[in-house]
Amino acid sequence: MTAELDLTFEPTLERIEQAREIVQRTTRVTPMESAKFLRKYVGSPVFLKCENMQRTGSYKLRGATYRLSQLSEEERARGVVAASAGNHAQGVAFAAAELGIPATIYMPIGVPIPKLEATRNYGAEVVLQGYNVADSLAGAQEFAERTGATFIHPYDHPDIITGQATLGLDILEQTPDVDTVIVPIGGGGLASGVAALLKLKAAELGRDIRVIGVQAEGSAPFRPSIAAGHPVKVSGHPTIADGIAVNEPGRLTFELVRKYVDEIVEVSDADISRAILLLLERAKLVVEPAGATGVAAMLAGKIHDSGKTVSVLSGGNIDPMMLEKVIAQGLTASDRYMRIIIGLHDVPGHLARISTILADINANVIEVLHTRHNKGLQITQVELEISVETRGSEHAALVLDSLRAAGYEPRVDRYATV
Repeated sequence: MTAELDLTFEPTLERIEQAREIVQRTTRVTPMESAKFLRKYVGSPVFLKCENMQRTGSYKLRGATYRLSQLSEEERARGVVAASAGNHAQGVAFAAAELGIPATIYMPIGVPIPKLEATRNYGAEVVLQGYNVADSLAGAQEFAERTGATFIHPYDHPDIITGQATLGLDILEQTPDVDTVIVPIGGGGLASGVAALLKLKAAELGRDIRVIGVQAEGSAPFRPSIAAGHPVKVSGHPTIADGIAVNEPGRLTFELVRKYVDEIVEVSDADISRAILLLLERAKLVVEPAGATGVAAMLAGKIHDSGKTVSVLSGGNIDPMMLEKVIAQGLTASDRYMRIIIGLHDVPGHLARISTILADINANVIEVLHTRHNKGLQITQVELEISVETRGSEHAALVLDSLRAAGYEPRVDRYATV
């Protein structure tokens, strides 16, 4: 069953602090890790709030636990239903099992196997319906109307927002002198709750805490919505950050984000891939694309004058097949992998000469394709494709400059990945 949304809702410190006592029954206080390798991007100390290490792999368990705890005995007996392709599904399933509430989760047919199996293993009945979350959502809402089960919205509900806000209390206890907190924004449940808590606490302490929200470029409705003064539906484009791929803000979360979030920035999939790769290599952390958006914003130069900064890593549930693709894209985006195309006259010696140039500057050749058959080539021409590993942007530039100095005209395939 669905209830009318209370658009007058405002989080309070007392309610969030009470919610934390309940939320702590299922969640753990996740680590706050120093990230010295990120300081050069913002000029200030950076810390990572590791909700990717939360039970069920994301912060979603907080909101789900508090929402379900507020149900009446009658509502608990009728059960709950939700629709999700991942983190919300697992959060509701786990919280329901802990509280002894029957749970049904609608998921798209193509949902990654690890997320599907985790949701089932937490005790929920999973129904696969449709090929996207919208189809699953329609199925969940129909199930609620038919059975009397309570529909658990992923973000647009006061209890969900209050539960997510408890993360802000952790942040302040672990980094009391924080100046800026960076939070991913999808539907806005996490951002609105955490931002409200931080602003309320900052006012109590007589100081300021800045909150920056980060969206994926492919699905970024908040800035146009704030400009319009009401929630606006945007045309969504595919993004690897499926955890925050929402085309329209919630009605309640829109009001709270507009009031409490200071700035919203957007990042590309390439930025996100670089961030995931950097977090793997330097912090030894597995982070899903949505959870890496705060770090992506730093790498993209979109965070300025931030002081002591905390970036929320909101989740770590990334499908291994997706991780493989993201690492490949991250290597390309970081200029550590290049596919170079060089047009040549069809005479002996060019391949040996180019190989020597690359060896002299320590560029590792991965693959070579030498062909006469590409369209547009003259009868006396050949094309050489060389895939190389480099050590970053400066080394990649050296590779190209060295080839040009030798009289070649290299082109880079910007869409190539490992």
